[in-house]
Amino acid sequence: MPLFMYNFFKSIAKAVIPQQVLINNEENFRKLLIPLYKGSNNECNVCGTKLKGFAELPNGEKICPICGSLPRARRLYHLLETEFLKPGISFLDFSPFRILYKKLKNKKEIQYFSSDYEDDFIADYHFDIRNIEAEDNKFDLITCYHILEHVIEDTDAMKDLYRVLKPSGTLLVQTPFKEGDIYEDYSIITPEGRLKYFGQDNHVRIYSVEGLKKRLEDAGFKVEVRNFADDRYYGLSGQEKILVCTK
Repeated sequence: MPLFMYNFFKSIAKAVIPQQVLINNEENFRKLLIPLYKGSNNECNVCGTKLKGFAELPNGEKICPICGSLPRARRLYHLLETEFLKPGISFLDFSPFRILYKKLKNKKEIQYFSSDYEDDFIADYHFDIRNIEAEDNKFDLITCYHILEHVIEDTDAMKDLYRVLKPSGTLLVQTPFKEGDIYEDYSIITPEGRLKYFGQDNHVRIYSVEGLKKRLEDAGFKVEVRNFADDRYYGLSGQEKILVCTK
């Protein structure tokens, strides 16, 4: 289905259905789209739906019309399922993807702590990433996706992430990236200026991969930069990079 049709159904739903009802019943509403998208060309590894094609956003990203997962959410879920989720672990997830929150919340074999500071995402806690309300060496696994570029005191956040991570634990970090050096200028405070220079009106910097890696290493982490190939079947991007940090 073309993107304009996907957006048409989405706009109609938003216009006639209260927001909280949409959030609470999102998966059920999206299932109504299955007959329109069902096929065998693609598959969403999050919801398991086989599709004749993903919907494509204006930036080129392939969104699953049935569960709403973006490529980075599908990649993260694959990594969690195949490598990082182990029975009994304590897992801290910052500003979780909505569909992943619902799936992870239902996993009774792990201790799942979801946090969002400003209530923009569904979460159970409101931790300040610069001063996390948890004891030292608490978590086996932490995901920090598209968080640090919002935080002026990012080095304080990295130090506290290191503090609450268990020895041999893993922190998965992702942000937008640019070539060259980190660019930050704290005199840029307007939404318009931040959009122009950092790519989004609530970002305070744009990292380079090597710049972020060094800051994480300065906080104590060992850091592996992972690069990925395109996967057209699952709608995954080869431009994606994830920093896998261990303590």
